Amino acid sequence: MKLPAALRLSPAVAPYVLLGPFVALFLVFGLFPLGFSLYLSFQSWEPTSGVGAMSFVGWDNFTFALRDDWFWKSLKNTLWLALTTGVPQHLVAIPLACFIHTSFKRLRDGVIGAYFMPYITSSVAIAILFSSLFSTEHGLINAGLEWLRGLPGLGLWMPASAIDWLNEPDNIKPAIAIVVFWRYVGFNLVLYLAALQTIPPDLYEAATMDGAGRFQKFWYITLPSLKPMVFFGVTLSIIGGLQLFEEPFILTGGRGGSDQAGMTAAVYLYRTAFDFNDFGAASAMSWLLFIVVAVLTWLTNRAFRSRSA
Repeated sequence: MKLPAALRLSPAVAPYVLLGPFVALFLVFGLFPLGFSLYLSFQSWEPTSGVGAMSFVGWDNFTFALRDDWFWKSLKNTLWLALTTGVPQHLVAIPLACFIHTSFKRLRDGVIGAYFMPYITSSVAIAILFSSLFSTEHGLINAGLEWLRGLPGLGLWMPASAIDWLNEPDNIKPAIAIVVFWRYVGFNLVLYLAALQTIPPDLYEAATMDGAGRFQKFWYITLPSLKPMVFFGVTLSIIGGLQLFEEPFILTGGRGGSDQAGMTAAVYLYRTAFDFNDFGAASAMSWLLFIVVAVLTWLTNRAFRSRSA
């Protein structure tokens, strides 16, 4: 059925009409919040006083953030968690993806789905699950450590008593790291499995005819072929790790835990804005965090480029 001539769009106008809804949504929900956040970083404002209560303070918010001990501590916690969760994710996901790719045929989709399930699991469900697992009195993790403590030869390596995971400052970051690793290793696994399927089987067949072993195939064929996907996955891990919010926020009750040991930069931004009502300082901190993310992403790009050159 043809539309009436009055309702037809000319080829010159049709692209703008079709892109219009996306552009409008991007301007309202994307570009405007970014611009308002940048504007707000130079203002002193408490939202309860209304928009008219804003006052220009110049670089004072950035100066306050750079002199704030809690901001530097939250940034240090963020970098620690990004490193201790990001590196193991890829060190485990790459060989695990190779194993699943070569060893599973019929059950491969089910295995991949099981590993990917934590990534799409609700944060609330994760909080309930790990709060129970990390429980000092009835948690399965402490129960497992107690069982290992009773085995000959392992007792000396196990803690003498139950670990208070979510209340002791020294244990909060490792507990958060365990949750983040468990949740995102499956996502990286799917990335590497997708990349493995693009490697031509002829390369492995030629290497076999030349007498190459399994490790040599992995080192000289698989890893070089995975470099673009490794760069992509590492970049996502850096960006996601530096923006880490949900896991530490839920596990520490939104406060960062004892001695702020689990307070990441994103959690501190939230507290600065909504607990301390200082939206100007929070906006300034968010742009400082953006600079850190941009610099580390650029360094990652340079590192992978120099290795592949």
